[in-house]
Amino acid sequence: MVAFLVLSAVAAALRWLAANWWVLVVGPLAAGGAAAAVVRARVLAAREHRLRAARLRLALSGPGGLDHMKPDAFEFAVRDLFERDGCRARKVGRANDQSVDVLAEDPMGRRWAVQCKHKQDPLGGRPVGVGVLYALAGTYQRSHHAHVAVVVTNGRFSRDAHRWGAEHGVHLVDRTALARWAAGSQPLWNVLPRVPAPRDGRRN
Repeated sequence: MVAFLVLSAVAAALRWLAANWWVLVVGPLAAGGAAAAVVRARVLAAREHRLRAARLRLALSGPGGLDHMKPDAFEFAVRDLFERDGCRARKVGRANDQSVDVLAEDPMGRRWAVQCKHKQDPLGGRPVGVGVLYALAGTYQRSHHAHVAVVVTNGRFSRDAHRWGAEHGVHLVDRTALARWAAGSQPLWNVLPRVPAPRDGRRN
């Protein structure tokens, strides 16, 4: 009885395939197309990753990149990045600048006070220390009426600077974040975490 049922089922399946022969053609084609789409997506993702990495390197170390600038030119470059993002910005760094090199106001009404630290040896040199953060924290609100304090460097920050900045609301833009900002199309407030909320577009 079992054998009869199995043979009947096989015969029914063969009759169905004979009536629907196109399944034998379309099925493998569909599976092959799906596999090809997965492979193509992976290839495109890998290519985009390589292009993104190349843009980041170019922004920092390529011809005319940020690493090759003098400190004054680096401050102008940071100002220009804010202007690219739709901000009103000006370079104010000079003697007695009270720890601020660039002041900017974004489209959401927030004022940004920025200290720029350009490193001639960004990878092997000394990291930016916590003292820079102390100085900026003491002036950005009282002297510049800013809402956001930022230190930008093409190098790196010390461990104490990272810890103190997180505890006291001073945002740090290190080499990696700077490359993302400079090479991409995202404004700085989308690159940084925990930026103060917009101020309803008010310019006050």
